[in-house]
Amino acid sequence: MASAEHAEGASDAALRISELRISLEYHNRRYHEDDDPEIPDSEFDLLVNELRRLEEEHPELASESSPGVTVGGAPNTTFAPVVHAQPMTSLDNAMDADELRAWGSRIEKALDGEAARYVCELKIDGLAVSLRYEDGHLVTAATRGDGRVGEDVTANVRTIQGLPQVIDGVPSVFEVRGEIYMARSVFDALNVEATKAGERLLVNPRNAAAGSLRQKDSAATARRRLSMWAYQLGEAAFDVAPETHTETLDFIRSRGFPVNPEVAAFDSFDGVLDFCVSAVDRRHELDYDVDGVVIKVDNLDQRRRLGFTSRAPRWAIAFKFPPEERLTRLIDIRVSVGRTGRTTPYAVLEPVFVGGSTVSMATLHNEDQVRAKDVRPGDTVIVRKAGDVIPEVVGPVLSERPDGLDEWSFPEVCECPLKSRYVRAAGEADTRCVEPQCPFQRDQKIMYWASRGAMDIEGLGERTVVQLTESGRVRDVADLYALSVDDVEALEGFARMSAEKLVAAIDESRTRPAWRVLTAFGVKHLGPTAAQALASKFGSVRAVLDATDDERAAVDGVGEVISASVTNWWADERHRDLVDRLETADVKFDVMPASSTAASNLAQTLDGRAVVITGSVPGYTREGGIEAVVARGGTSPGSVSKKTYALVVGDGAGASKLSKAETFGIPVIPAADFDRFLETGNLPSEG
Repeated sequence: MASAEHAEGASDAALRISELRISLEYHNRRYHEDDDPEIPDSEFDLLVNELRRLEEEHPELASESSPGVTVGGAPNTTFAPVVHAQPMTSLDNAMDADELRAWGSRIEKALDGEAARYVCELKIDGLAVSLRYEDGHLVTAATRGDGRVGEDVTANVRTIQGLPQVIDGVPSVFEVRGEIYMARSVFDALNVEATKAGERLLVNPRNAAAGSLRQKDSAATARRRLSMWAYQLGEAAFDVAPETHTETLDFIRSRGFPVNPEVAAFDSFDGVLDFCVSAVDRRHELDYDVDGVVIKVDNLDQRRRLGFTSRAPRWAIAFKFPPEERLTRLIDIRVSVGRTGRTTPYAVLEPVFVGGSTVSMATLHNEDQVRAKDVRPGDTVIVRKAGDVIPEVVGPVLSERPDGLDEWSFPEVCECPLKSRYVRAAGEADTRCVEPQCPFQRDQKIMYWASRGAMDIEGLGERTVVQLTESGRVRDVADLYALSVDDVEALEGFARMSAEKLVAAIDESRTRPAWRVLTAFGVKHLGPTAAQALASKFGSVRAVLDATDDERAAVDGVGEVISASVTNWWADERHRDLVDRLETADVKFDVMPASSTAASNLAQTLDGRAVVITGSVPGYTREGGIEAVVARGGTSPGSVSKKTYALVVGDGAGASKLSKAETFGIPVIPAADFDRFLETGNLPSEG
């Protein structure tokens, strides 16, 4: 019986191994040869890890040609083959801190306890290349290919600015290896150009870089404005060679090659772990994509002693960042209507965990984006969530598309009861619902009025707003101030106490500062910063609205565009009526925050201190919280470092920032204590 079960298990494993090898070979070709991958790296890594685990459990089924042990893909036949003098190997991966520590322990054991120094570098998400110089002249540039044989892309690499064509002071044979990439700013600019021209959009910077490098016409490559970071040497005939990787990088840099500045060396493995945590936090501050950290043993003699496995060096490993792209099924495409009538297509998804949270909806931006990406309900799609950015659908996996899926088309009428027609003006990317009485617009305007960045009415969420408007109790924001406790208690889900709390919160909002009232109106282009400047200058909401275009435009940080937008808004009789009704409802228009009387009078309680804010802080927008810190002499960078004085933590705080604060022993300030912290500068332990 046991023998039969074992045979059945081996048969199942053999079938799954075969499926995985076929799948991985296909996706390897798409990635390395076609520059058109269908699945995210994270999904590919899951398949590779599953294959390796099964091959380890069933060594009789292992193969030297398995994609679990091979590197890259076959060279593209469009370009001449180039045999690498030294193979371009891949790297093993560590998916979390425990796996990284385990690698460090293996290094220590392999070196018989001898101390090792480690160099950390960002893992650039691009295309690996090797540049060969002979007698100081660039003679060949080749892609990695399968690690042994790559493709000759010399003519295209010559178009990359910043790469030396001729160098002095190097050995007669000198190979520099690095990563070709496309900067995010270039990628965005190219997609703007493609949208205007009605051309297909680039999927992501990595694919764009790989495709650009393999253009038959080098002039086309030059137009893509590629870049490169050099990160090590291949063959190099030194008389006296560098002894460490750090020295090697210094030498490469001294010869005019661009070396990424985000490089650090550590004698302690704790430093390696800290660098990795920091890199996860900072990845979105860079103008290029990174998907991990590469950790290398610094001493080149120790590297030689550690050697290689069949596919990767033992002296290096890649710490992979948490996946920001995953696969899931697109259930439906729907359209939301904002407070200005602007429509946004969005995807309804099978829930998937990506970027640190479970995602069930994602933006599709606008009609042109849906058409360019050609996603259809029923597709398997790639979903991307990067940091705090709204999740988006990157595109479909066409090989997984079921037969018979119809192309999605933008609806002609709004889903609201008025069924008003959608309109897209000539030359605009946005489609709008142009009916001012659209219930969707009405509800969004009320929700915006109640939001934290505006009037900050706690407890007035979307569900409650919809109940209030659909029951006829509220037509616009002025009606909020006539609500009674009985009105609210009559809504579904409200007990007497919760109804009293909401009415009290609405009543409290009558005395919000004037800048919040201006912001809450939702005037196009008028954000909190400009609203604060206007309120401070003119002293009241009415004075701001009644000022001339020139008077408002002269205020620092406002200008002609914002001023003209305020004028247009105020010219609408419906808005004049709303302002009158709000005044009648005793909403104050002339409240000034105590700090606005004179910024110079604020106590500099945070002078010279760096305070990071993560999550939502009641009463403040993200910008408002930063401004409050700066007004008291501090700075508010976007990431935690050893120089951070304190971390202010609100709802939806970033886990990586909290983890890093704990690692560095940085004090944490609850959002509820933020105002007292601003006033005193004291940490919680200081009272």
